[in-house]
Amino acid sequence: MTINPDRYFRTIKTLDTFVDRSLDLMPNAPNLSGFNYDLDLLYAAVANTYIETVGSHADSLHLAIKRVTASDIYSEYLKTVEILSDRFQLIEKDVVLAFDYTEENFYGDVQGFWIYGWTGEHAVTGKFKFLTCSIVSSDIPQKIPLISIPVYVGHSMANEVCRCYSMVKPIVKSIKLVIFDRGFFSKDLLITLNTACYPYLIFVPKNEKVKKELEQMALYEKKKIIYEFRLNKNKTVIKGETTLALLKNIFDKRSGKKFDWSFATNQLEIKLDSFVPTYKCRWRIETGFRVQDEAHIMSKSVHANIRFFYFVYEQVLQLLWVVLYKEEVSFKEFLLGLYEFCKSRNSKSEGS
Repeated sequence: MTINPDRYFRTIKTLDTFVDRSLDLMPNAPNLSGFNYDLDLLYAAVANTYIETVGSHADSLHLAIKRVTASDIYSEYLKTVEILSDRFQLIEKDVVLAFDYTEENFYGDVQGFWIYGWTGEHAVTGKFKFLTCSIVSSDIPQKIPLISIPVYVGHSMANEVCRCYSMVKPIVKSIKLVIFDRGFFSKDLLITLNTACYPYLIFVPKNEKVKKELEQMALYEKKKIIYEFRLNKNKTVIKGETTLALLKNIFDKRSGKKFDWSFATNQLEIKLDSFVPTYKCRWRIETGFRVQDEAHIMSKSVHANIRFFYFVYEQVLQLLWVVLYKEEVSFKEFLLGLYEFCKSRNSKSEGS
């Protein structure tokens, strides 16, 4: 399908604006701006290669990124989400959200607090890590990432989750539920979410308590129990509790196998039969990451802000496609069309 060039023009202008505002650049100034950088960024995204290899302005772009903070970048992304979400009235929606960590491979000498050490398998020595919050509501077709932030080694997961929650809360009508996988199950997060009255559903790893409870249950039994616990934090013992939902030997149509499930929640109105299908909505965030991988911009930089900017730029591309083009062209076709239009635009500008 052929896209009207006027639409690509407006989309490119949105990208220009995101780059300019997140990096505090002046459009139409003597210095380089989003107008110039977008061509390099789109080329690297289409080719899934190093921007230092294909871009003619990589050094200048990296200097610009180093001058701003991560909050400048994700705040501007959130503004872009707000503007585009007017098209499907996000502010009037009751949403289900999911959190997940995603990683960016690093191949050099691991140093600093922003690179997590890795095994060296496939030459990967470290990873940058980002925390992402996305819409996964079954009744909202626009499954978009709402916010992403970089996280350093030793960060407080509970604090960062709540920070993201507080940033996305104003752009929706209400948050019905937040879904987490087993990697988020911690006493600190449970206490923090309960204290803030944030609605959650967390997949619980099968620890000794969960295993013991499941062993005592009959086949196909489903039940809820109160789980009381204590957290030692800052030389203080904090008491907490949550509701555990346990489901024994549940048949999964997708795999044709039976599984035991365990969840933690503070939403007592969720019916036992609804826990598994509700949790499976979280898998949509992983689908979003796979789509984003098609626009992966590689870099040799060890600077966390630079890697984060490229990650967020990929999410802007995904956001634009989901909201404006998804029903017409594939993500890859969208990227190619946008790149070709940008190349033509910039070429005409140089010739004038």
